[in-house]
Amino acid sequence: MGGIVAVFLLVFFMPVGTTRFDNAILEGLALLNWYAREHVMLCLVPAFFIAGAIAVFISQNAVMKYLGPAAHKVAAYGVASVSGSILAVCSCTVLPLFGGIYRRGAGLGPAIAFLYSGPAINVLAIVLTAKILGVELGVARAVGAVSFALVIGLIMHWIYRREEQTRAANQRGFAPGTDQGRPLGDTAAFFALQV
Repeated sequence: MGGIVAVFLLVFFMPVGTTRFDNAILEGLALLNWYAREHVMLCLVPAFFIAGAIAVFISQNAVMKYLGPAAHKVAAYGVASVSGSILAVCSCTVLPLFGGIYRRGAGLGPAIAFLYSGPAINVLAIVLTAKILGVELGVARAVGAVSFALVIGLIMHWIYRREEQTRAANQRGFAPGTDQGRPLGDTAAFFALQV
């Protein structure tokens, strides 16, 4: 009952009609409009296309070989923690990519390492950090992001190890083997069009 009264009083005494309040609401709506136009259309939609491309063009065997539960741990975490450097993604556009590699069979630890490091070590972020804050901080950002990605990935793997063992047992029938796949030229052309 107290919550209903509080909401009623908030709405009742809201300063609607004052210039400052009305401008704040209009600016908030303008920012939401900009976000929907710029960020969603120019960042999220391409991220969904790239995630779809991962699901279509990168075979499950390739993901399992390099990032799967049976993959060499040092290689899996190493590849996952530095592969974000080639992508210019933010923290929300990396989510579809994370989902794509996780659904293709990547272990939770390497997938989380990719999720954490992707936005932090992309080339644009490192160059801008080094340019604005100095080379030392740019290098510290890159090294720190990779280090934290490894640690966070290992912690998540340890926390969810039982679930990962069950998932790995269910995927044993999809062990890496010979995959005919599609020609390399087709895959390269598709990713070139994405850029």
